[in-house]
Amino acid sequence: MDYEAVQVAEISDREFRLFSELMHERIGVFLSPAKKDLVRGRLLRRLRHYGLTSFKKYFDIATDKQNSQEMQILVDLLTTNETYFFREEKHFDFLRNTVITKIERSAALSVWSAASSSGEEAYSLAMLLADNLRPPHKWTILGTDVNSQVVEHAQRAHYPLDSAEKIPNEYLQRYCLKGVGDYDGMLTIDETLRRRVQFKTMNLNGAWSGIGKFDLIFLRNVMIYFDVLTKRRLVERMFQTLKPGGYFFVGHSESLHGINERFTPVQPSIYRRE
Repeated sequence: MDYEAVQVAEISDREFRLFSELMHERIGVFLSPAKKDLVRGRLLRRLRHYGLTSFKKYFDIATDKQNSQEMQILVDLLTTNETYFFREEKHFDFLRNTVITKIERSAALSVWSAASSSGEEAYSLAMLLADNLRPPHKWTILGTDVNSQVVEHAQRAHYPLDSAEKIPNEYLQRYCLKGVGDYDGMLTIDETLRRRVQFKTMNLNGAWSGIGKFDLIFLRNVMIYFDVLTKRRLVERMFQTLKPGGYFFVGHSESLHGINERFTPVQPSIYRRE
């Protein structure tokens, strides 16, 4: 294997377009030409793995229908996953002060964290619901992400201690455990809470069979990676998946203006299906 040749391998404009078009077709993500160096850097490890000096040869391996595992590896490498606990705090305030106060005691609340990354968003929601919806209230949370590696991370629920900065102290004490021994410097989510959150790998641009309907859907800081047509198609599917009266949350830098007018704006980045 010629490691030196692999390390200096360049990705041509044509090769970059192949990966860009593939990502758009598979998961709806648009990779601008500015991402060319990022794509090269992230895929070099796979060229080393196979002993390749051509990105086109790796593209052929990843798109081989007999090698679906490599396609998932490619998607994992080229997707960005940035998140943290209790991100965009106003959304959690709205849940606590507006949504939860109106839930009937006999109601069951279903929540979808549609781009859950490594699980911080889903577990933040779980802490808030566990604290405010005591039995006989029932609630469930589904977290999904196209990246299988971050889904596995979410299922393990181990995080660096410094990631707890925005977790309220009472939640830290009640729902988090400090790691010891091999897990020194880490925290984990209490097992009782973990059992109430389900995670699965899912492509928002693919099939949604059997996913069900939800009272709350969080799709935050995701649409910034999609073109307008993909946004429209995705948001319409979200509308159909949200129960009437349910709430749809997007990132504070995102808006449904010009994307879908069927949602009713409630607050900036918060919408309702009437």
